[in-house]
Amino acid sequence: MAKASDVKNGNILRFNGELVQVEEFIHRTPGNLRAFYQARMRNVKTGKLVEYRFRTDEEVDIARVETSDYQYLYEDGNDLVIMDNTTYEQHNVPKALFGPAVKFLKEGMNVIVAFESEEPIMGQVPNSAELVISYTEPAVAGNTSSGALKNATVETGAEIKVPLFINIGDKVKVDTTTGSYVERVKG
Repeated sequence: MAKASDVKNGNILRFNGELVQVEEFIHRTPGNLRAFYQARMRNVKTGKLVEYRFRTDEEVDIARVETSDYQYLYEDGNDLVIMDNTTYEQHNVPKALFGPAVKFLKEGMNVIVAFESEEPIMGQVPNSAELVISYTEPAVAGNTSSGALKNATVETGAEIKVPLFINIGDKVKVDTTTGSYVERVKG
């Protein structure tokens, strides 16, 4: 067990039986009262925000989390099958850990997964993905207002908005956090 004074931003704690990631950890010394730590933490599974005051000598359980790169192999129901790039060991990880960005995942892409004693607790896809447009409406002549966008479907099945000059078969770069078009990829 560690003391509250050992906690740093980004640490993952086991708090009230749940895993939480510390977003903000501030030492406070109000006037003539005892010092304490004001913590803002986010539940790893639900994403809910938790605020708590720790006494400076309070014991906390800092979780041992191992994070490493894995390769996404294929989808299996509500799970993604990933492979450790060094040991070639395969794991099933719930899709929900990756959030809405999971719809931009293509087989063979590298993902980051954090495990806490064999249990996957967090997943992260790359910030951008290069995907081929599988369907989009042809641009209509005369509809050339600057910045005009049209709907398009990428090879993973996700729908995005793209500029009018993008056609079926074009490769585009997509921001996986916002789901927005970044640029057309040459070649």
